[in-house]
Amino acid sequence: LENSYVFPQVKSGKLKLSSDPPQSSVNFFSLLPTIIMVVALGFLFYFMMSQGGNNKAFQFGKNRAKLYKENGKNIRFADVAGLKEEKEELEEIVDFLKNPSKYSNLGARIPKGVLLVGNPGTGKTYISRATAGEAGVPFFTISGSDFVEMFVGVGASRVRDLFDQAKKNAPCIIFIDEIDAVGRKRGAGLGGGNDEREQTLNQLLVEMDGFDGNSGIIILAATNRPDVLDPALLRPGRFDRQIVIGMPDVKAREEIFKVHTKNKPLADDVTIEILARRTPGFSPADIENLVNEAALLTARRNGTKIRMDEIEEATTKVMAGPAKKSRVISEAERKLTAYHEAGHAIVMKAIPNSDPVHQITIIPRGMAGGFTMSLPEDEKFFMTKGDMVNMIKHLLGGRVAEELKLDDISTGASNDLERATAIARQMITKYGFSSKLGPVSFSSSDEVFLGKDFSTRQNYSEETASEIDAEIKHILESCYEATTNILKENDEAFERVAQALLLIETLDGEQFNDLYEGKITPEELAENVKARDEEIAELNKAEAKESERLEEERRQEAEERLKELQSVIVGDLKFEDSTFAEENKHTDKKDSEKPSEEEKAKSSVGWPSDTKEEPQDDEIDVDADTDADAAKDAEPESKDESKNDAEADKE
Repeated sequence: LENSYVFPQVKSGKLKLSSDPPQSSVNFFSLLPTIIMVVALGFLFYFMMSQGGNNKAFQFGKNRAKLYKENGKNIRFADVAGLKEEKEELEEIVDFLKNPSKYSNLGARIPKGVLLVGNPGTGKTYISRATAGEAGVPFFTISGSDFVEMFVGVGASRVRDLFDQAKKNAPCIIFIDEIDAVGRKRGAGLGGGNDEREQTLNQLLVEMDGFDGNSGIIILAATNRPDVLDPALLRPGRFDRQIVIGMPDVKAREEIFKVHTKNKPLADDVTIEILARRTPGFSPADIENLVNEAALLTARRNGTKIRMDEIEEATTKVMAGPAKKSRVISEAERKLTAYHEAGHAIVMKAIPNSDPVHQITIIPRGMAGGFTMSLPEDEKFFMTKGDMVNMIKHLLGGRVAEELKLDDISTGASNDLERATAIARQMITKYGFSSKLGPVSFSSSDEVFLGKDFSTRQNYSEETASEIDAEIKHILESCYEATTNILKENDEAFERVAQALLLIETLDGEQFNDLYEGKITPEELAENVKARDEEIAELNKAEAKESERLEEERRQEAEERLKELQSVIVGDLKFEDSTFAEENKHTDKKDSEKPSEEEKAKSSVGWPSDTKEEPQDDEIDVDADTDADAAKDAEPESKDESKNDAEADKE
């Protein structure tokens, strides 16, 4: 067809042949998914880079230490109460940083690290903050858990970055709180291998005392588990000193109470010395919480001063929890609880050298249906065999009382039996108080809890285990029998205390002693307590009214001050308005006194003005003299000019 028809037509010119390049198969819509993907990846990369500038990505290896700044209250060593020896140790560190030549001249080397060891709430972090306030050098703070992350190598990198930053700011102090999170023994656990935490610890060991020196950097750390720390971390050259911060004694508690009650109004019946004696075993954190709870209880009743009743209630609340007075309890359970707690109290009172009873209550608190509290008269740092036997008798008093008075026993004594058995087992296996087994310790290893062993093990035979069980049973049975005899011998006092608890639910130490000695009957005590409660209620009402009156006075004073301020502001505004009006008035008057443009024009060409103002005498004399002087000065000039004119005419 092309040869016979198309080509001849093209050759003859009747048909024009034209061609275009083929169209591309790629268009914009086919490239759209690729473009979207590239834009999304670019946006994601930009977002990650921008977040990396805020230490949220690509900066996992940067340390999270914070430079301590004294924002708000500045804590000094003077604010730390009850830690005299501990403060002296840290004051020496601070003094070295301030006066290094004093020690270098003697050839002394300051400790590279100080480890603060103590139970929770004893003030380890607080005294560290005081050290930061006293040091006068950069103070970096970081937690042990801030080093290790899910990424490998992050912990070691953060340790290196921390010490690099510290070297740039030397001399300085680095405080690591809860160092046991990163300083545990290596090789512990099921795997026993080299995990991320161990890499972090290895880097910390190298930075603290490796080939590279870090003079001028002092490590201050705190922990309540020194037994789990790696021995290499505790050796001299890394942590040269270990400062043990224990529970405060009675004198230290007195100083702590003075610090926490300094800005709180106390009633006349509150004595700091008595509070210190009534809170044995309380840590500084417990004391601070106690005082704060007492202040909250006072505010709840709209009181103006903290009374001893609020402090007693706060003490019980901290130790046993809040009272659950709304709980519905049957009369049978109330009777069982009353005899149970009375049994504890009678045994404590009857046994010589026992701690005196401080409070008895059958009001539920926390997990307990009631409790009996005793307070030691003196601080005890050691316990004898007789003390531990007496403790077992105290614990068994409730169970024996139930059996004697109710001819039945309950589950309420389960915790007492558990504690009594634990004490008896410690007497035999730990302290060697058994005359049959001798002074031998059979305590089992607890390294399974430290991650060093897979299971517990006992270091004695099965025969010895049977003898231990027999000795424990013998101690408990002998104490049970002795407790039964004590309650039978004091049956009358026992009954009086139980009946009083059923009537008034709570007894203090003085009321219990009166009932025990027969000085008062339960009914008389109930009347006295009722009268005292009414008196306290009236006193609370009076204090509430006084508080409302003072609040009303303060409100009125505030309103009066506001009104005075408003009146002063309004007066100032009126004064400004009047001053502005007066200024406008003077301005208008001056404008009216100014000559018009027409008058100025007339005076400039010598036209007489319509109004002629008579000048003053002084003005006339001055003007006349001025005109005369001007005329004299002008005469020679006029003569010279006339002479020149004459010469010019001649020429």
